[in-house]
Amino acid sequence: MKKLPFYLLLTVVAAVMIYPLLWLVGASFKTNDEIFSSVWFMPESVDMSVYRSAWETVTPYDMGHYFLNTFLIIIPKTILTVFSSVLVAYGFARFDFPLKRLFFTLLIAGMFIPSIVTVMPMYLFWSKLGLLDTYVPLIAPAAFAGEGMFVFILVQFFKGVPREYDEAARIDGCGSLRTLWYVLLPCIRPAVVSIEVFTFLWTMNDFLGPLIMIHSVEKYPLSLALRLSVDSTGQGYEQRKIIAMSVIGLIPSIAIFSLAQKKFVSGITAGGLTG
Repeated sequence: MKKLPFYLLLTVVAAVMIYPLLWLVGASFKTNDEIFSSVWFMPESVDMSVYRSAWETVTPYDMGHYFLNTFLIIIPKTILTVFSSVLVAYGFARFDFPLKRLFFTLLIAGMFIPSIVTVMPMYLFWSKLGLLDTYVPLIAPAAFAGEGMFVFILVQFFKGVPREYDEAARIDGCGSLRTLWYVLLPCIRPAVVSIEVFTFLWTMNDFLGPLIMIHSVEKYPLSLALRLSVDSTGQGYEQRKIIAMSVIGLIPSIAIFSLAQKKFVSGITAGGLTG
């Protein structure tokens, strides 16, 4: 009974946090008048045809096409981000080399550079290479540990793993890469899963990058396809249709996050470390 107020407080906070999602789903069935006249999430009627219309979009392509384009960016970018970040962090955490402190300082300093500052140089760079209107500018930077924050996080996780693990692996005949793969990666699995989830969500929601680098509607990811459903004035369209598209677009992110939660917990128990 002593914990009852605490549980009631958590219930209220959870209701407040989940209500926007409930409203989003409910608003996908509402008319424009209903959307702007009430904050209650329940619609007066439920008509699933709005989702059929939303799936077809207002372009020559349906949402399935834009989902495919999005995953053509997300999958290689996530793989390259994890691969490059793990290797760079492993080098900083476990090896000594000249100017190590300087390079790590530059890595940390790069985290504080606003991404908007690099937009114009990157655009000119890829333009000179003739790779605009392709997915290469959106994917290639991930192969070079472009997200300094991920490297920083992994370095801290690597430092939390006792060096005795490395020594035991070397006694068993493992080289550096085998030690990383078979010994250290299972220990830092929670961090790796977190990086995968963050990369997936950030890429899924990225609007500015594709807007600048991709010019063909055929190659648009889902984030740009949602914008195409709104006319230039922002008026004269069904609000519920764009909301329904947003709900459909949220499904992969919710699914990935739900799956990652289980893997995150299993990674902690399998890693053999508690801190």
